[in-house]
Amino acid sequence: MTNRAPHAYDVITMGRVSVDIYPQQTGPLEDVSTFSKSVGGSATNVAIAAARHGADAAVITRTGNDPFGRYIARTLPEFGVANTFVETIEGLNTPVAFCEIFPPDDFPLYFYRAPKAPDLMITAKSLPLHEIERAKIFWTTVTGLSEEPSRQAHHAAFEARSASTSTTKQHTVLDLDYRSMFWSSPAAATREVAIALEHATVAVGNREECEVAVGETDPVRAADALLERGVEIAIVKQGPKGVLAKTRDEFVEFRPHHIDVVNGLGSGDGFGGALTHGLLEGWGLERILAFANAAGAIVATRFECSTAMPTSDEIGAFIRSNPAEGTNHADETNTEEKVDA
Repeated sequence: MTNRAPHAYDVITMGRVSVDIYPQQTGPLEDVSTFSKSVGGSATNVAIAAARHGADAAVITRTGNDPFGRYIARTLPEFGVANTFVETIEGLNTPVAFCEIFPPDDFPLYFYRAPKAPDLMITAKSLPLHEIERAKIFWTTVTGLSEEPSRQAHHAAFEARSASTSTTKQHTVLDLDYRSMFWSSPAAATREVAIALEHATVAVGNREECEVAVGETDPVRAADALLERGVEIAIVKQGPKGVLAKTRDEFVEFRPHHIDVVNGLGSGDGFGGALTHGLLEGWGLERILAFANAAGAIVATRFECSTAMPTSDEIGAFIRSNPAEGTNHADETNTEEKVDA
């Protein structure tokens, strides 16, 4: 394991981890002949994406005591992510995930997490609360709220974070990452998300996830509903219609980039890592959204997820050569910044 950082981490994420076994050809899995192996899981991918931008990042998660678990623990530091808070759970297997690739917008996922995923065995007692309290950005996903003891661990982390008076704390991000196969019902997820939103300063989700979270699918109404719950920044992804973000004073919207999609599964995590970078840098909302929008587009042009996360320089070059239409509705003028990362 890596040594504990003597200073506050820039980014700590908490939640899902897996080994992605992804096809290297498009089409049905039964017709695929070769696969690649990479670290996966949304919370873990976001930490990797943040580290690609130079963030001092760590992930709180659990694996099985097996070859895939050892692979994850070994590989995270190679990505620049501390594995200090990665522990093993005896008797459970490290999850694996397969996908099928049907560009441009159909990417079925197959999770192998039975009888239970180790990352849902995070306990409140095992949390590094001091590090959570002082991390500049703390990022969690809704999946971690789906089962005990992970649910109580997340609530304990949120409460510690909210009570923290650390001068290094900046944002608590809730990724609305709702996946129905992990929940008994949408209503159960809605109840848990309502509690989590009380502690979040930033919420990120697509239209379907916003419906579960706040009962709205219209992007603008969903963003307003999230702001009413107390977040400072609400981000709603609209798929082929782009992405929008709102604060109480500003409303920014971007159209998607025109790209040849290979695999869209890691786009949201690439978006998340870029979002954390913009927040850490103190950029304005429009620049953050332009940067994150481009990061998601880049990842969608690549087969894998964690290994596909772009650097800041790659994103800057992409934006210069692939400008996206952006509008700042605060003054109804197109004021898209050129992002020189």
